[in-house]
Formats: sequence, C-alpha cells, structure tokens
Amino acid sequence: MTIIESAVEVNKPVNEVYVFLSNMNNHQQLMPENIYNWESTEDDARFTIQNMAKLALKISNRIENKEIIAIPSEKAPFDLELKWTVEDNGNGGTTAKHIISADLNMMMKMLASGPLQKLADHQTEKLKEILG
Repeated sequence: MTIIESAVEVNKPVNEVYVFLSNMNNHQQLMPENIYNWESTEDDARFTIQNMAKLALKISNRIENKEIIAIPSEKAPFDLELKWTVEDNGNGGTTAKHIISADLNMMMKMLASGPLQKLADHQTEKLKEILG
C-alpha cells in the first residue's frame, strides 16, 4: 500500500473544518485545474482527471470532528482510500491531514505517486486558502 500524506494548519475550529470536508459538494473547490466533469452530492462525487481516469467516490465513513473517509463507488484504476483527519491544534485552529492510500504495483507507483502527492498537497493548500 502506498501512503501519501499532506497536512496543513487552518485557523478555524475543528467543527467548521469537519463540516466543510464532510460535504463532497465542497471538494470541487479543493481540486486542481485538471479535474473536470465534476458532479457531486453531499455523499459522493464523480469527476474526470485530465489524461488519466474517471473517478467516482463516496464517503464511506464519517467520525464527527475527527475523520472523513472516501472510497471509489465504481471500479477505479487501483484500490484507493482518501481520508481527511481533523484535530484541534491547541491554538483554536485545526490540523487537517489528507491521507491517500493506494494499492499500486511498482509500475503504477512510479507513474502515479508523484501526481497523487501533488493532488494531496494542492488540496490541503486550497483548504487553507478557502477556510483561512
């Protein structure tokens, strides 16, 4: 399993960050420009990654003010889990961590781990931008 992580400090309380992340409609704002054909509800999203794949994700688990887990709702190019964790950073803000777990063979790991890391970093930076 390949684990890709990106963390960010957000100057908002845990419950605000959690509420934002627990609604898949908000995730479009976190996506890079190479994502298009976005469709979402509160619990799922489907989109196309330019020159790569179509993905359909659904939230499989929510632990209030702790974590949100999304998994593919249709066949994906590889097994994948997207997890967001949120915790109080002690300063009235939140440490938000985006963890992508992907079951990649050696070839896929060489091709996909760089773009997946860029995606995780982009999403955490956008979260900080949007929520402050």
